[in-house]
Amino acid sequence: MNILFAASECVPFIKTGGLGDVIGALPKALKKQGIGVSVILPKYGDLSNHFKEQMVLLESIEVPVGWRRAFCGIELIENDGIHYYFLDNEYYFKRHGSYGFFDDGERFAFFSRAVLEAIPFLRDKPDIIHCHDWQTGPISVLLKAHYKNHPLYKNIKTVFTIHNLRYQGNYPKTVLADLLDLSELYFHMDGMEYHGNVSYLKAGLAYADYLTTVSPKYAEEIQMPYYGEGLDGFLRKQGNHLIGIINGLDYELYNPKTDEHIFTRFADYDEKMLNKAKLQEELSLSVNQEIPVISMVTRLVEQKGIDLVLRVIHEIMSLNVHLIILGTGEERYENAFKQLAEKYQGKISYHPYFNEVLARKIYAGSDLFLMPSQFEPCGIGQLLAMRYGTLPIVRETGGLSDTVIPFNEFTNEGYAFSFQHYNAHDMLYTIERAVWLFRFQPNKWRELVGRVMHLDFSWEASSEQYKAIYEGLLQNKLVRI
Repeated sequence: MNILFAASECVPFIKTGGLGDVIGALPKALKKQGIGVSVILPKYGDLSNHFKEQMVLLESIEVPVGWRRAFCGIELIENDGIHYYFLDNEYYFKRHGSYGFFDDGERFAFFSRAVLEAIPFLRDKPDIIHCHDWQTGPISVLLKAHYKNHPLYKNIKTVFTIHNLRYQGNYPKTVLADLLDLSELYFHMDGMEYHGNVSYLKAGLAYADYLTTVSPKYAEEIQMPYYGEGLDGFLRKQGNHLIGIINGLDYELYNPKTDEHIFTRFADYDEKMLNKAKLQEELSLSVNQEIPVISMVTRLVEQKGIDLVLRVIHEIMSLNVHLIILGTGEERYENAFKQLAEKYQGKISYHPYFNEVLARKIYAGSDLFLMPSQFEPCGIGQLLAMRYGTLPIVRETGGLSDTVIPFNEFTNEGYAFSFQHYNAHDMLYTIERAVWLFRFQPNKWRELVGRVMHLDFSWEASSEQYKAIYEGLLQNKLVRI
């Protein structure tokens, strides 16, 4: 069984969010299950020279993009027994950044078609193409429309994973013929049509052989109007072929006992506190073990609950805490935190960029990790925080609900903190409760830190679920109705 992962990012090559972590870690876990796995990615201009120098050119081909034909180089890096293919076209990908360009519709139409055109030149023919998010949504429909009668392709199945339903890749109807070379037969409410436009995400939902998303709770939520982003009815129709599988962590990559990026490697609470002191010192916060450090490593967008934090920020700071924010996003949020960092010098530390090394230091040196998300398909931040002994405060939604069990002081069950309603004062009450426990129950706090550090959120169990889906598809036991 050979699986080809088609995605727009992958650790360690390129990462803008949790998708990159998943594509970096899941293939490794599947390989341990005895599955042959390859990954195919765009060759972005931002790739480091370290990786570019390792690439071997396999073939140069031409890829149809509507009525045009575009150059595509197929390059290979082999690492730990996994083949990583990079599709090269400088016109589409030699630029700074991965997404957010005026021609993303054309760029990822090219990429989706190029994935299929590259298959004859790959080291292993895939039995299943596992597509991830809207950037690869067209692959399933292109496979069915243009390759179904080709003997090399006719038995290939597709799986499509939703990492975040809000990002859909919606483009004018003209892309149907001009970029994808598809007829009007595919433009209808059960196909790619979405409010008069073409939706790349909906192409994946409508034409893949099986659908997954990144947590069981999110699989339920997206079939409801509040979370469904206008696709809840369509997803309810697909419910028999939609499953949520929780994301995991790469426990080799993220390991406080071996991580070279943090201040001091650690295996217990006392050693973790050395990281806290170093973090406070590096970020010009007063070095005081008695002051709880609350952190956020996040995109500054509405989804992440930033409005809740800003609504009660002065009440939070009145608790005598340190607050660390790392991330970029909407200008209004960035400006708000810049002003707050000036107002609360020595108490709020804001960093308007993303840096992997600083992120790991924050995970290792914080006491609490705040994720008050409006919705959260899975969330990696809370998993990373717990791996490094930092207790999450989360809203009960999506993967946060699936992975964070709130501490119950009466039964001694659970290990973190959560609130249900998307409400700033519910969040504030939960923060106050966590800070109280930190200050007045130090032995219990130490116990909870040890408890979260021994949780297992590795990919082992989740990779077994993916393996079962792949096997079911190949045995025609999971045929789409």
